[in-house]
Amino acid sequence: MSSAKITPSAATLTTTIKHLTCTFQSPRIRTLYTYNSSNLRRNTLRRSLTVTMSSSSVSDPLEVCVKTSVTNPNYHGDCPFSQRVLLTLEEKHLPYDLKLVDLANKPEWFLNISPEGKVPVIKLDEKWIADSDIITQSLEEKFPDPPLRAPPEKASIGSKIFPAFIGFLKSKDPSDGTEQALLNELTAFNDYIKENGPFINGKEVSAPDLSLGPKLYHLEIALGHYKNWSIPDSLPYVKSYMKTIFSMDSFIKTRALTEDVIEGWRPKVMV
Repeated sequence: MSSAKITPSAATLTTTIKHLTCTFQSPRIRTLYTYNSSNLRRNTLRRSLTVTMSSSSVSDPLEVCVKTSVTNPNYHGDCPFSQRVLLTLEEKHLPYDLKLVDLANKPEWFLNISPEGKVPVIKLDEKWIADSDIITQSLEEKFPDPPLRAPPEKASIGSKIFPAFIGFLKSKDPSDGTEQALLNELTAFNDYIKENGPFINGKEVSAPDLSLGPKLYHLEIALGHYKNWSIPDSLPYVKSYMKTIFSMDSFIKTRALTEDVIEGWRPKVMV
């Protein structure tokens, strides 16, 4: 196994890539890559990325399965719920073993731990847990420091933006009200952040931000690409909030590739 040390501004990370498997254009060819600092050599079967943070007191990395990229098989994919979990791990400085799953060709080992074939899933206390809500709550309970929990009344702030975004993205009728529905939700969030920001829970980032941030990232890319639409200048606090979240070290590290977000939403747009 080889490792490469990476030093971001927030924490020292040691990244080890092992047991890499990826499928290219031909479904008959399965190729595995093991990386080191100077070369790339072929091998066989599974893919994982271990991220170790020096500030963590956890000795063994937590195993977490996420969608793989459809454009770069050595990178995580475009699932905003998976990014929410990765952001939580990053903000809590927990080491993790990232297993990349091709959801178009789910391997047997993955279906054994996630019978419904959904991501993300994480292994905690020898038990595999699904659903980003349950995962992040479990991480907060098991690893309370640093705390990310927000008061119950703030937990759902901005939660209606994502379904409104999907409705507008899928809409084929400019007069059906879906754009206005999205603008209404964004305006409500803009007003909230104006009075309570810069984050949902005030001065510090918290769990609701880690949930909403990836969804706003998808909104910005997908609507920009498919509808040539962007957040209006009349919502400066939304724009400032997005800029702040998107510039966090943990967000930059865990965000999906732009081309993956575009491809991920294509089936819904083309229906």
